[in-house]
Amino acid sequence: MVEQFVGTWTLSASENFDDYMKAIGVSFTTRQMGNMAKPNLVISVDSAGVVSMKSESTFKTTEIKFKINEEFDETTADGRQTKTTITFENGKLVQKQTWDGKMTTLEREVQDGKLTAKCIMEDVVALRTYVRA
Repeated sequence: MVEQFVGTWTLSASENFDDYMKAIGVSFTTRQMGNMAKPNLVISVDSAGVVSMKSESTFKTTEIKFKINEEFDETTADGRQTKTTITFENGKLVQKQTWDGKMTTLEREVQDGKLTAKCIMEDVVALRTYVRA
């Protein structure tokens, strides 16, 4: 199911990410760091089906561990405390985060050897593209 996502991915392109971070309420200082970071995304799955998604950059390393379709508490890289559920739909990992009456969706998919992460907050959409490291 998530096997095509497993591996280490390096950010190669980022479009509209500052506007996305603004839309979810990230502070100016944190946005500046977020815009400069070129994180590696390391995805693995253990034998019990627990998925690990680790984002590593010079500024911050964050990791979430989850099972598909099971809600969990997440502390995001920008410090939000969210209720998060990740599902597998049409070949995509769809991550929904809710906090303070708000919701954002991150859709990750692998196509043509690249991993794309579409970050959606209301009418603001950012696209981040990763290549295998």
